[in-house]
Amino acid sequence: MAELKLINMDEVSVEEVQWLWYPYIPYGKLTIIHGDPGEGKTTLILRLAALLSRGESLPCDDRLQEPIKIIYQTAEDGLGDTIKPRLLAGDADCSQIKVIDETEATLTLLDERVEQAISETGAKVMILDPVQAYVGAGVDMNRANEVRTVLAQLGRIAEKYKCAMILVGHLNKAQGSKSQYRGLGSIDFQAAARSVLVVGRVKDRPEVRVMAHEKSSLAPEGDPVAFELSADNGFRWLGHYDISIDDLLSGVSREKKSNLAEKLILDCLSEGRYPQRALMDKARHMYISKRVMDEAKKRLNVRSVKEGNQWFWQLPGELPL
Repeated sequence: MAELKLINMDEVSVEEVQWLWYPYIPYGKLTIIHGDPGEGKTTLILRLAALLSRGESLPCDDRLQEPIKIIYQTAEDGLGDTIKPRLLAGDADCSQIKVIDETEATLTLLDERVEQAISETGAKVMILDPVQAYVGAGVDMNRANEVRTVLAQLGRIAEKYKCAMILVGHLNKAQGSKSQYRGLGSIDFQAAARSVLVVGRVKDRPEVRVMAHEKSSLAPEGDPVAFELSADNGFRWLGHYDISIDDLLSGVSREKKSNLAEKLILDCLSEGRYPQRALMDKARHMYISKRVMDEAKKRLNVRSVKEGNQWFWQLPGELPL
């Protein structure tokens, strides 16, 4: 049995969170970047690695940084025919990017080589792509107690070396589910991470991919960041992009969402004023965001009126309360 040791909070020093990329990726913590296969997660990660290897500022973040060392582990792509060509396309300084050799033994999250590599190289970023491949054969990803043990160890290493630990993952195919329940394995993956980011394709602009903040425990959620992947223009950063995670993953275009929002409002208000809260509940169940509803409301010239403590929406020609 472990000996009882108590920590006095009045003796704990206050520490400011340090950021690799504010507010998306903190140092010393776990960050998850996940999305459906083929939506651009690995491309995003490698472009970020290229910028960091040269000490350049990251998208939508003007801070200058020193070049940093990065450990990048991939279980899906070849180093010579896929990863290095992508890094070179991003003008990466490949001398700053290391890979743990798995020729003799496959790496796992509990492998002592994880900490050893970070310690010996001084790496400030470690990327595991995809994380599901590194959990280990003896760990059931769907069992919370087993996942917690693995992630707790990884979190301790990240904190000890002030290293940003980035876990890349695939979403499952449960269409219509909230994104936090579409990650493979236990929900504890998302619970352990301090930042969770989703990468998806804009359905009516398939060349545009967006990274959106699903969870942010250490700072306000950042605005979505877009990048383009196309035969004509190759890769380029596009900056901030106005889209919700639900719209990004639902498979419904922004235009269709707007049409659905207008139809919902007209149907509900066709027989008179309608409670705002009930209307928003209906929209939420249809995965229509408040932003899209507010835009549709403005286009239809719908008015908000208050009766007692309750707000109602009503069409412009209707008599006031």
